[in-house]
Amino acid sequence: MDTTLRPRRDFAALEARRLEAAKLFAQGHPQAEIVRRLKVSRPAAHRWYRAWRRRGRQGLKGAGRAGRKPRLAPLARQRLEAALLEGPTRWGFATHLWTLERVTAVIGKLCRVRYHPRHVWRVLRSLGWSRQRPARRARERDEQAIAHWVRVSWPETKKKPAS
Repeated sequence: MDTTLRPRRDFAALEARRLEAAKLFAQGHPQAEIVRRLKVSRPAAHRWYRAWRRRGRQGLKGAGRAGRKPRLAPLARQRLEAALLEGPTRWGFATHLWTLERVTAVIGKLCRVRYHPRHVWRVLRSLGWSRQRPARRARERDEQAIAHWVRVSWPETKKKPAS
């Protein structure tokens, strides 16, 4: 699955192009010329022409945002981010590590909105949070002993090229 973000569409530029088509339609230019000038497909020019004939320039205005409206309102997103900054232990979790399941639970408690844990990463990304993994190092780790092993024992242990 591709997890990269696609570039956002420039809705203002798209609307400007449709309104330019409306101006050309009003001047009597054929759809074929709209296709050439604005570099759009023939079906798009035809759809725009029909909308322009029915409702004028208003028919070519943008419809607003694309896609489903977000479940979390801007205020709820701010509250969620403040809760996340407080840390997981503040919300009753045993460790200082946020997981998608934990964030899902906090969203449910705080905002009364249900998300599947696999979709919570989109909310986190929109808040500017990134995936991070803790350094997995034992508390008992002895850096001096490791350095000595790498310097002394490892060269004796590793294979030597055949001469």
